[in-house]
Amino acid sequence: MSVLKVIEVLSNSDISWEDAARKGVAKAAKSVKHIRSVYIKDHSATVSGGEITEYRVNLKLTFELE
Repeated sequence: MSVLKVIEVLSNSDISWEDAARKGVAKAAKSVKHIRSVYIKDHSATVSGGEITEYRVNLKLTFELE
């Protein structure tokens, strides 16, 4: 039987929401083992001068406990 845990991770990118999600998972994977899935809970962005300047995501990462 596996035991899974869910954590929330906030990440950002200057390129896109997808890039922000990739960066969040990659950074978390450096210290969290056995990541099984990611759920994008929320998207947001910052705007300056009528342009999006930063994309932000709130991720829920599910991983297996050893």
